[in-house]
Amino acid sequence: MNGKIILTSILILLSASLCYAQTTSKKDAAQNGLPKIINQAKNTPAYAELLLRRTERESELEEFLLNYTEEFPKVKELKFELDLLKKEMDKVVAVSASEAGKLTLALGKLIVRKTELETDVWNLKRQYSEDHPEVKRARRKVEVYDKAIKEIL
Repeated sequence: MNGKIILTSILILLSASLCYAQTTSKKDAAQNGLPKIINQAKNTPAYAELLLRRTERESELEEFLLNYTEEFPKVKELKFELDLLKKEMDKVVAVSASEAGKLTLALGKLIVRKTELETDVWNLKRQYSEDHPEVKRARRKVEVYDKAIKEIL
């Protein structure tokens, strides 16, 4: 009997805290002037994957900047990839509410891989011309990932 009362009390407390958390987050969004969709997109696995990659790259950049200048090739590469990630994160946030369910972990991984490949293309273009076979091959890889991403969205 006491076990049932304790279990019921725990369930009531959990329900109350969940309701409070939901209403608080809605109030915060309304007070900050943020549309609900932005909060939904930022709470998706795809956005989390992009955020993880961005955080890793920012950490690497900070480490390199301790020992190297802004002109160091790896620093330039990291900054380029961070710009790409920011653009992709902005696209994810702009997804409509009806498509927010498509922002899965797999999509996030596709987008991260695409930014890695775009960075590879950028690096190759610093060494070779646009018509070089390595550059063309790398571009085709990016196109394959881009096509897969568009297929999902």
